Amino acid sequence: MLSAKSLFQEILDDDESFRLFCSIAASGESQGGWENARIAALVPASERALAPKITRHGADEDKHGRIFNALLKKRGLEPVEVPPDTDYTMLLERHGIGLAHEKLKGDEPLTVPDIVTYLAHSRVTEQRASEQMDLLRRHFADHPDLGRAVRMISNDEDNHLAYCHEELLRFAREGHGRAIQRTLRECALAEIRVYRDVSLAVMDHMGRILGWSRPKVAVLAAGIRAVYAYERLNGWRRMVSLTMPERRDALGGPATAAPEFA
Repeated sequence: MLSAKSLFQEILDDDESFRLFCSIAASGESQGGWENARIAALVPASERALAPKITRHGADEDKHGRIFNALLKKRGLEPVEVPPDTDYTMLLERHGIGLAHEKLKGDEPLTVPDIVTYLAHSRVTEQRASEQMDLLRRHFADHPDLGRAVRMISNDEDNHLAYCHEELLRFAREGHGRAIQRTLRECALAEIRVYRDVSLAVMDHMGRILGWSRPKVAVLAAGIRAVYAYERLNGWRRMVSLTMPERRDALGGPATAAPEFA
């Protein structure tokens, strides 16, 4: 029977599929770390108090990239080049979601609307990350190799999501509510399309590595498209709601260190 746990177990048990999985994850996390570091450096003067939290966000993402690379090293594996069709972060950027990398590479300070855009984009993508890591935590929290990594990253993603909710609600109180809701909707509808396309691409690459049969690939592809249909109809709304989180000031302290993997 196909299940999220059995599929990931297949990927985990094979060196080449695990190598691709960790390489994709490490690349995306490292890219997120760079983006947050640049945003922190370019925060407008009126929002300098937010810079340490953005820095912490980026440090967490960098840490996650190091964790995935450490998991590869523990198995004696080297990262592989990430196929372009599986590069979630770059595909979102190409669809105009978030802040353009050309802007982040410059020296011009960002504006408050830019920070609102960054937070709205993060609120959507961190929802996805939190859900994915929660799934892995439910199935692999006690795994001898992955357990510590899964628990730490899942906790960090929950912190990131809480931070986005809290800061966006602050900006909404300051009069940016309509812009926030418009940006959240645009980001959510674009993200679910990119997530569908990346999921299909990852499945295709994993299927070739693991020798999946055509019927199995067809069932998995149908499942991915069914999730997209649900998200396009109504599921995207979970990505645009804002509620005050139980975790307040979730990024108010320094980033925690990555665990050692002997």
